[in-house]
Amino acid sequence: MASPPITNAPPLGIHAVGLRRFFGLVPAVVDITLDAPAGAITGLIGPNGSGKTTLLLMLAGLLKPDAGQAWVGGYDLAQQPRQARAVVGWMPDTFGTWDALTCTEILTFFCRAYGLSNDVARQRSQILLSTVYLAEFANQPARVLSRGQKQRLGLARALVHDPQVLLLDEPASGLDPRSRVELRDLLKALANAGKTVLLSSHVLSEMDEIVDHAVFVSMGRSVDLNTAQAAMAQHSWRIGSDNLAALTGFLDAHLVPWQTNHGQTDEVTIDLPSRQEAAALLRDLVGAGVDIHTIAPMSGRLEQAYMALNEERV
Repeated sequence: MASPPITNAPPLGIHAVGLRRFFGLVPAVVDITLDAPAGAITGLIGPNGSGKTTLLLMLAGLLKPDAGQAWVGGYDLAQQPRQARAVVGWMPDTFGTWDALTCTEILTFFCRAYGLSNDVARQRSQILLSTVYLAEFANQPARVLSRGQKQRLGLARALVHDPQVLLLDEPASGLDPRSRVELRDLLKALANAGKTVLLSSHVLSEMDEIVDHAVFVSMGRSVDLNTAQAAMAQHSWRIGSDNLAALTGFLDAHLVPWQTNHGQTDEVTIDLPSRQEAAALLRDLVGAGVDIHTIAPMSGRLEQAYMALNEERV
């Protein structure tokens, strides 16, 4: 019998409903629902033990869910597992390598496993090594690579078959600052080319700069979308002035609630929903003659949302 038509899933993205996975009596994923659209980067955010890696393994077709449904790249994971796996590029948080093989040999092997001819596999390997800035190690054994370089090799391996969907578990782990910037630019380029990118990371400041959407998970459950959006809308700013009395007087006169920024005698913190409102407030302060030496967000929106939603710490 033919599979029923997909009516709710994005044709080339990820759509999952009610995913659940236990290991014996231990719950790893209890109830996760998410959408990761094609042509965008979606961040998977949650504390250690919240089920992120188990979720990615299920979406990669490497673990079977106990319950729930998922479509990856337009394919039903339960009904069309081979087709779904064929369009997925999977990058685990630690990429195990065969240390005696060269970088080219490792990538060529995976290219051949996906059915590419030997000549195409070698050409593809060279292109990918250049893409992840490992061309100088093409003929070097993997054992000479640092952890960060092995992470880049792992990303190249995930891209060997030009997948439509990328699942990346802590892809920036072990990368130096320059490599993190290069990773960010590469992922943006892939998303702009129409790929679906779902990644988890604990570096929320960098996630803020790269992700188009975010899915929050807590204790094996996805956080209600409205709750997550409300938390992400909160944005605390710190404002500093050499004349703190003038600053607080202006804020009081304009009914803007403020708090003392602990440890800073010349700063206060306020909540503003957007950068536009922060810019408007700064214009008004300067126009009123209040000298401002600092105005900056306390932290990124993802970090604030994470802290607001992270019930495990309560």
